[in-house]
Amino acid sequence: MKKATILFIVTAFFMAAAGIVLAAETAKEAPKSPAYYVCNCGPDCDCNSISSKPGNCKCKKPMVQMHLLSIEGDKALLCTCGADCDCKIDPADKTKCGCGKPVKTVGLKGKYVCSCGPDCACGMISDKPGKCGCGKKLKLVK
Repeated sequence: MKKATILFIVTAFFMAAAGIVLAAETAKEAPKSPAYYVCNCGPDCDCNSISSKPGNCKCKKPMVQMHLLSIEGDKALLCTCGADCDCKIDPADKTKCGCGKPVKTVGLKGKYVCSCGPDCACGMISDKPGKCGCGKKLKLVK
């Protein structure tokens, strides 16, 4: 009887520990996509200003912080609802974010982006060559 009680206590301890580890793993947040400052002077603007720091775009209007949804070819797709939003592209309408706001497209020709591939979440964009946050080499967008 004493062995059964000890076995029960040990089993309960390991089950509780496994539950805590599983809860901690599921509570981990997905990495947030990077935020950039982007020109937001309207749908007809094509100045393609993008920066990691606040400032004015080429057309002299203040840049607005947006988060990167993805890099597709030579274009960055950004959510216009702000840097704190963590929505994705709406699967039903690729021109809108999951929050319903329009997706902003910025041309990246002449800039450097991470070469880690489509599954990488680092999303680094730079005006200079170097390495991105995940350690891969930045490649020039042509």
